[in-house]
Amino acid sequence: MEKAVQRWIVDISKWNPTPHDFYSALSLLPLHEHSSITSSFMKQEDRKRALISRLLQYALVHKVLGTPHVEITIKRTLEGKPYLEHDKAPQEFPNFNFNVSHHGDYVAIASEPLCLVGLDIVSYSISQIETTQEFIQDFSSYFSSLEWDNIINAGTDDNILNAFYRYWSLKEAYVKAIGSGLAFGLDKVEFHHTNWTNIYVQIDGVTMTEWRFWLFELGKRHWVSLARGHPRLATESYKRRLKQTEFNEEEYGMGLHLPNTSFGSRTVGQLISVLCSAKEMPKENE
Repeated sequence: MEKAVQRWIVDISKWNPTPHDFYSALSLLPLHEHSSITSSFMKQEDRKRALISRLLQYALVHKVLGTPHVEITIKRTLEGKPYLEHDKAPQEFPNFNFNVSHHGDYVAIASEPLCLVGLDIVSYSISQIETTQEFIQDFSSYFSSLEWDNIINAGTDDNILNAFYRYWSLKEAYVKAIGSGLAFGLDKVEFHHTNWTNIYVQIDGVTMTEWRFWLFELGKRHWVSLARGHPRLATESYKRRLKQTEFNEEEYGMGLHLPNTSFGSRTVGQLISVLCSAKEMPKENE
């Protein structure tokens, strides 16, 4: 199953496409993805992030599963979580799923064969408009009292922002893994850690032993969080998209304790190359 544990990241600051380059890359995606990119986003930077996010999804599915380009069908739940249609994943990957995130200079994707996967990137900087305390105060209801105390007592403004965004990113990774959104009671999702390692979560005071979390610094004031957890906690709309939600202890343990591979850097050119080769693959009935 280790083949399906993938972590890819693209530094979008290194890709400044001409209009021709942009639409050439867009043409590699199915037609229904075109309008979701060009019509849903007004700013070109946001369109670029959305395009690279889609390229990552289709390229990763092809690379891991070997699925021809024309047979890759990616849909989204009502909450916006992307998923691959059930019959497209091989049996050895009972719940092949992936999650994407983009913020600041990076777009990333992570995939898992059995467990749910959640991914979140945050880019942070000190506001020039309001104080750090004024900025974070608007979000206090999303944190437990323990987390909030740890944030406001972190030290300098930079340390406070650092702690704020680390907790925020972990919470986002969790709710993205289960397929929920920010409406979820984030104050009940309380993270514990030892210097931001050995991270675990408690929900309503109960430790979730069937979950694992990682937090990495990407550089350039970016953090990325990863969540790996049990499919039975997926939202109902997402659970219907999974092949299997119940496992015995040994089966689930195999997925939960797979090695967490490091993020591998990809360029947009590499993604385009993967999709071009995938597009040239013959259909199974040819």
